[in-house]
Amino acid sequence: MKKVYYWSPFITPVATVRAVINSANTLKAFSKSEYQPSIINVAGEWNVFKKELEDKEINLIELTSSNIINNKKYKGFLKSRLIYIYIFFLAFFPLIRLLKSRPPDFFIIHLISPLPMIINYFFKINTKMILRISGFPKLNLIRKLFWKITLSKIHLLTCPTKATKKDIELNNLVQNKKIKTLYDPIISPKNIIYSLKNSKIKLEDRNYFLAVGRLTRQKNFTFLIDAFKTFNGKNKNKLIIVGEGEQKDTLLKIIRSNKIENLVEVHDYTENIYHYYKHAKCFILSSLWEDPGFVLVEACYMGLPIISSDCKNGPEEILEYGKNGILFENNKKTSFIKKIKLFENLSKDEIRKLIVNAKKKSKEFTPLKHYKKLIILLKEID
Repeated sequence: MKKVYYWSPFITPVATVRAVINSANTLKAFSKSEYQPSIINVAGEWNVFKKELEDKEINLIELTSSNIINNKKYKGFLKSRLIYIYIFFLAFFPLIRLLKSRPPDFFIIHLISPLPMIINYFFKINTKMILRISGFPKLNLIRKLFWKITLSKIHLLTCPTKATKKDIELNNLVQNKKIKTLYDPIISPKNIIYSLKNSKIKLEDRNYFLAVGRLTRQKNFTFLIDAFKTFNGKNKNKLIIVGEGEQKDTLLKIIRSNKIENLVEVHDYTENIYHYYKHAKCFILSSLWEDPGFVLVEACYMGLPIISSDCKNGPEEILEYGKNGILFENNKKTSFIKKIKLFENLSKDEIRKLIVNAKKKSKEFTPLKHYKKLIILLKEID
């Protein structure tokens, strides 16, 4: 049996965390015991998922005895960066010991990637290292040098979009033959059916626009609220934003100061998000950047018409440059208002065509599709 370790320490449960669980689960569910996936728990960050991982028979490796993260919320840029530094030094020697004493056949790196890459470069580790990179990093001379050096010993680099793959190839960071596109396993039909069946959320059917995501600068909800207010005028359209994050108080303050509580609502994030998709009129993605945009794929699968910014790197690819949804210029208010008015004037047949195309594209992000591609890649480097 081949051992596969997933490295993905996190402070807040971003979408990548769900992708890690889903990816590990595909190996366990589809490989007929050929692969045994394990997730490394550095500082208690994976404790909240212990029951789920146990049910799926995914091992959890306790790297340290620290529980500093353990479902705690660390708000603000400075605090989060200090925790990242703490994790780096906390895990340094335990991770070396683990990789020396119990080396896996494959080591898949998701979040907080420098530590395994540094260890892999300076120490002789008998494992195949795979880096999953989401969103092309900003590169100065020192960063580019670091990436080129550490990536020289990486066996495979996977990207969640073709656009990110192209960016990495153009910057000549690693041999092009090592760079592959691997879509994340975002859509799980069984989980969606279960969530909808057990939902207790009450919503007015098809009476609101929906936006979902962490309440951070990246998601650009301050722009969305302002642009939606301008578009809405005397209309009775409602916008519901679902999420948690450091900008929550700021967004609520903007809503109150503009006296638009009847137009814009901010709801706490829930694992049972699919009920919101099911009853929405349209999904809006206002992000400044994505890669690929998990909520966008979910909305496509749930049969929602999409209005999205044309930000890098996911929306254009998922919406196929307007074939599967409506794109507006990133962070441009006039463009957003123009495109949302366009949506309001579409015929039922035009909307149906967008929905059918988008749902077809979303099926490229299923667990089985991910598993089939992942197995091909693992066998190529084994």
